[in-house]
Amino acid sequence: MKNYTITVNGNVYDVVVEEGASSGAVAPVKAPAVPKAAPKAPAAATATSGAAGGVKIEAGAAGKVFKIEGKVGQAVKKGDAVVILEAMKMEIPVVAPQDGTIASINVGVGDPVEAGALLATMN
Repeated sequence: MKNYTITVNGNVYDVVVEEGASSGAVAPVKAPAVPKAAPKAPAAATATSGAAGGVKIEAGAAGKVFKIEGKVGQAVKKGDAVVILEAMKMEIPVVAPQDGTIASINVGVGDPVEAGALLATMN
């Protein structure tokens, strides 16, 4: 196995590549915490529901909203998927940063978003 560090749009990822793997299976590797760069202008709020909460859920990468997993008023645990983005034919879950309740969903399915764009808020 070989370890590589890859930087994409300012985000750093540690990747482990297994040589000679014939199964085609890919083992997920948790990326280390990376300080956020200043976010670009957030995407327009096209599907805002409910009041805005104090905890922001932002896109970690540019892409398109593929699916909305959470609903306004839904209780979520830290790590639960709230929105799923699609970037370069990959589905990227954007998860709740802490336990709480979803206060608003600020995007709709199919919306293009930039890295750092506000996707949802929670209390």
